[in-house]
Amino acid sequence: MVNLTAALRFGGILNENSIQKVLENVTETRLKANEHFLAFGQIAHEIMFVSEGILRSYDVDNQGEEITKYFVRPNQFYADLESYYNLTPCENAIQAVTNAQVYVIKRKAWETLNETVPNFYLYTKSIIEATLLNKIKDNDFLNYGTAMDKYRELQKRYPEIVRTVPQQYIASYLKITPQSLSRIRKAMSKKE
Repeated sequence: MVNLTAALRFGGILNENSIQKVLENVTETRLKANEHFLAFGQIAHEIMFVSEGILRSYDVDNQGEEITKYFVRPNQFYADLESYYNLTPCENAIQAVTNAQVYVIKRKAWETLNETVPNFYLYTKSIIEATLLNKIKDNDFLNYGTAMDKYRELQKRYPEIVRTVPQQYIASYLKITPQSLSRIRKAMSKKE
């Protein structure tokens, strides 16, 4: 729980007593690679914090192809916000792509913490804003440049994804075929 404790200390918004109250409401979940944290159609009733491993949020297109939309990395909080806030079935699934250790806080506990723990609402707001800003930055690099440029940027920003995530998920995230990704990797290895 060291990573979660450090994340809760970030920015100095929460004092130690508040952090302990949050930690009392956390449960640990271990996921094996390919195991779902949240399946299509379920309602998101939990917020997770990734301590170890990488997960992905994905959808399935009209041709039945999986489209990776986002990678959730260590030291990040994540929830399908639309499903969580609107209590609607999620349109994206969340799946571990490597073995993962996540800490989970149930909706009711999170709401109670927002009402009873000083500054927890401000902390919640700050992590939501940071996550959304990060997604905007990611979308910027995904929408411009060549496939090679996108892969280089992914490699620069998130080397752990490039090292550990299966190629088909990376290709899907970059909106290219696995074959194109193989060619890019081969071309880059020749230049090194």
